[in-house]
Amino acid sequence: MQRPPQVRRRQVSTKKLVIVESPTKAKTIGGYLGDDYEVIASVGHIRDLADPSDLPVELKKGPFGRFAVDVENDFAPYYVVNDNKRKTVTDLKRALKGADELWLATDEDREGEAIAWHLLEVLKPKVPVRRMVFHEITQEAIAEAQANTRDIDLALVDAQETRRILDRLYGYDISPVLWRKVGPKLSAGRVQSAATRLVVERERERLAFVASEYWDLSATFEPGESAADPTPFSARLVRLDGQRLATGSDFDDRGELKAKSASVIRLEKDRAEALAALLVDERGRVLSIETKPHTRRPAAPFTTSTLQQEASRKLRYSSRQTMSFAQSLYENGHITYMRTDSPTLSKQAVTAARSQAAALYGAETVPEKPRVYTGKSKGAQEAHEAIRPAGDVFARPSELKGKLNQGEFALYELIWKRTVASQMADARGSTDTVTIGVDVTEAHGSTPTAAEFTASGTVITFPGFLLAYEEGKDEKRREAEQNVTLPQLAEGQALGIDAPEAKWHETTPPPRYTEASLTKRLEELGIGRPSTYAAIIGTISDRGYVTKKGQALVPSWVAFSVVRLLEEHFGALVDYDFTAEMEGDLDLIAAGQTDRAAWLHDFYFGSDTHPGLRGVVDNLGEIDARAINTVKIDDAISLRNGKYGPYLEVFDDKCEVGEDGALKPRSVNIPDGLAPDELTPAKAHELADAEPLEDRIVGLHPATGKRIAAKNGRFGPYVTELPDEGETLPKGEKARTASLFKTMDPATVDLETAAALLDLPRVVGVDSESGAEITAQNGRYGPYLKKGTDTRSLTSEDAIFSIDLAGAQELFAQPKYGAKRASAALKEFEADPVSGKPIKVKDGRFGPYVTDGETNATIPRGDSVDEITFERAAELLAIKRAKGPAKKKAPARKAAAKKPAAKTGTKAASKSAAGSKSTAAKKTVDPKRSAAAKKAAATRAAKAAAAAAGD
Repeated sequence: MQRPPQVRRRQVSTKKLVIVESPTKAKTIGGYLGDDYEVIASVGHIRDLADPSDLPVELKKGPFGRFAVDVENDFAPYYVVNDNKRKTVTDLKRALKGADELWLATDEDREGEAIAWHLLEVLKPKVPVRRMVFHEITQEAIAEAQANTRDIDLALVDAQETRRILDRLYGYDISPVLWRKVGPKLSAGRVQSAATRLVVERERERLAFVASEYWDLSATFEPGESAADPTPFSARLVRLDGQRLATGSDFDDRGELKAKSASVIRLEKDRAEALAALLVDERGRVLSIETKPHTRRPAAPFTTSTLQQEASRKLRYSSRQTMSFAQSLYENGHITYMRTDSPTLSKQAVTAARSQAAALYGAETVPEKPRVYTGKSKGAQEAHEAIRPAGDVFARPSELKGKLNQGEFALYELIWKRTVASQMADARGSTDTVTIGVDVTEAHGSTPTAAEFTASGTVITFPGFLLAYEEGKDEKRREAEQNVTLPQLAEGQALGIDAPEAKWHETTPPPRYTEASLTKRLEELGIGRPSTYAAIIGTISDRGYVTKKGQALVPSWVAFSVVRLLEEHFGALVDYDFTAEMEGDLDLIAAGQTDRAAWLHDFYFGSDTHPGLRGVVDNLGEIDARAINTVKIDDAISLRNGKYGPYLEVFDDKCEVGEDGALKPRSVNIPDGLAPDELTPAKAHELADAEPLEDRIVGLHPATGKRIAAKNGRFGPYVTELPDEGETLPKGEKARTASLFKTMDPATVDLETAAALLDLPRVVGVDSESGAEITAQNGRYGPYLKKGTDTRSLTSEDAIFSIDLAGAQELFAQPKYGAKRASAALKEFEADPVSGKPIKVKDGRFGPYVTDGETNATIPRGDSVDEITFERAAELLAIKRAKGPAKKKAPARKAAAKKPAAKTGTKAASKSAAGSKSTAAKKTVDPKRSAAAKKAAATRAAKAAAAAAGD
């Protein structure tokens, strides 16, 4: 009997679709996965809460109409696919059709988990789904992640969704109040408002601060040439007859001595100078020498917060720049995940750091036992490692020198040094403090005064971790003790005195926040999380609530009004403890310990302990907009935030008297760039008493006979024609005005120039080819020529009056943006930290901008081209890169073509598909979905979950 032929089974390979957030990450991960994997980027979130104005017609009048969130039905959100992500979704669906498995490899935090869930909701996969997570992109980490996939963590998704809904409710309910009572385009936010309040409160402290002066005395002491060590050293007077001299820390912010400092001596100028004169003929002697051991421990490895702080201090990076560089380093496999509040290191990382420290700095620099660090921040979030170099063997900075741009390299070197130093030995040494006595006879026949001087010097005998890294410091308010190099001294040793000098000091106000110190303070208060610090500071900057003066964050006067309104009418919502408690509650939701819907209900509708946002908004009562926008300087002057910005409202003898006999306040402009704490009563009166330029009449216009006045307005100096006495301009007609050129002064501009400016545009001539009239004009962005719709910029303002027809035609004959224009630069700086290309400041068609040849960033109105620094230029480019390319508005769609059901999905379906432990279905917005369809989907999801579990 013949046997049938043997049937051989073929090995069928499965195609796995892996979705990550960014193309760079996709490229890096794709290099570690096999041919069976296709890696595609979603480029961040693919959908978000709908804008209420974009809701389908049938939903605009329903419960979703106000927030795109149904507050009456478990706060169900209405999501839509972002217009700029429709093509991405189409591409993902196309790729999914040929896949046997879907792997979601987004970041392992709330935002990444939410992106994975949204992908699941939109793609509706019919194949097994795996969640793949890792904290670094290396071959080993990816292999481990492949072997240990999990389900989507719906508690994390709930926490992110709660945060997003919370911000929507907060912003949409409170921001309109700001628009009505303070100004348009303002916003309020759960975290940004608390951060703004911190900056404003610090400026209030500076405004209220009263400086106090005090004196002290220093001298150089000389052991003498015969001494074993003749090195002279400086010491400071600290006591007179046993009583301590006052220092800056003894004074409060009102300029008074603190209660605990009542017994100290406040040295005055006359006595300080008299003592200095008497010391010239005296000698001192060493009273005591105290030696103490000195030990310094290395700083913990970087968390998101400490990385932003240190990059700000040492590299002058903004928070946005730091996170942009860190993101690139992570996605290219050079560092671990950059959003973490944990300072801990894995065993492999500890081993790598210790071995590199030993190899580079010697075995003695590595302690016997590894160092262990624990987090101190309130409500620590995800359990990531600290930010460190990736891999089990760290790449040394020198190995990456040519592979990274300047910005990335500097940040990687900082991370590498900090990580290696964190596992090194303490720095050790000793601190010597010498006390020197001098007897001074201050008055004839009086008992000598015992003056005591001290000096301290620290000597490091074993540098330990300092060989690798030393942590930077924030600005200190009080004077720091100087470290002096001390010679070898002995008690009782006589010392000569040279160059005694009385020194004047003045107490200083609390320093303004920098990005670094504000991030640190937010972390201390438990406000915000690793993923939000950079966004918080970016938001309050973009909204105009703060500007940068060097590294300091200076609040605007609008910020004062906003914070005052929130404090007086939404007090709980800007309370630091309440804001921190909300962060803690979100952490509980992320841990699955608190129900999302119940928590949102209590926040919005209130509970037994607080009225809720809805209750506060509905019972606001009358808000006095004038009071909110007024800051009293003194009895005669107040600052007012008006429609066109801040100004001074002055009551004095220059004011006009109204028909009711009351004084009518006059308005005085505030110079641009004047910080709030600089507007002292004295400065306010100086501005108010300055001769107003409005009163300067330049002369009569030779053609119209109208008076021409030179004025100084909010947007700069200008000239204008004044109507004749008793003349009223027709409705809609305005007096002619013209801005002065930058080279002109309203105090000296002459009649001929003023009239020429008012007569602009000037007709240069008629183009011989087109017959169109050519005019010379002065525009918002500088002088230019116009011929029909065609324009050309002029190289100087004077050319408006001097250019002739031939010169104009020659200019129009050149390409509009020719090589000559492209090469012109108002300023040039060194290479950009990101691109490595020189930064230039140029004057473009729409105004001045900075560019590195790849990215262009408009210079904001508040910034002067003359004052643009390299740091500011690099920051503007980084902000522009972070925003990405400009979004094009999608063409309007007919209402009938909208499909609400396609824009939303059910959480229940994705829970099943991801193998969720919870099977409870949540409310959805899907009116067209039938019960049969739901049942079929549930069956498919259950099969998918079973398949995923089986794999």
